[in-house]
Amino acid sequence: MSDIVIRNATVDDIERMAGWAVAMAWETEQKKLDPDTVRKGIRAVFDQPGRGRYFIAERDGEAAGTLMFTYEWSDWRNGDWWWIQSVYVAPEHRRQGVYAALYAHVKHAAAACADVCGLRLYVEHHNTNAQRTYESLGMVDAGYKMYEAALLKPRT
Repeated sequence: MSDIVIRNATVDDIERMAGWAVAMAWETEQKKLDPDTVRKGIRAVFDQPGRGRYFIAERDGEAAGTLMFTYEWSDWRNGDWWWIQSVYVAPEHRRQGVYAALYAHVKHAAAACADVCGLRLYVEHHNTNAQRTYESLGMVDAGYKMYEAALLKPRT
C-alpha cells in the first residue's frame, strides 16, 4: 500500500501544476491552453488567496496530483460552496487512491468550517471515468446544466 500525503501547494509547485493543467485540458477536452497564461492564473490564487486554494498529493514522496477549490456564496444556504477544480492525477499514479485522498482531505476541511454548505464540481458529459470516481466517493449528479458567456478579453 502506498503512502499518500496531502499538503498545501506552494509557489514552488506552480510550474508542475501548470503542466498538469495543460495536460488535463488536452486529455479531457482536447483544448490547447497557453502555458504562460495558466502559470499566471495559478500564481493569481497564491497572490489573492480569496480566489481559492491548491493542494498537492504526494504518493511515496513524489508529487502525484493536485486539486484546487474556489468559493461560491449561496444566499439560499447562507454559506459557501467549495467548487473542486483543476483536478489532475499524473498517469503513473492513477487508480491508486490519489484523487480519493485529495477529496477526503478537502471534504474534511469543509466539514470543519461552519460556513461551508457543501462541495461541488463540474465534469465533462463524456468523462464517464471521472463521473464513476465522483459517484464512488458519494457525490451525486446535481441535475444542472452549466451555461457560460465567455468574455474573450486579452489578459496580461
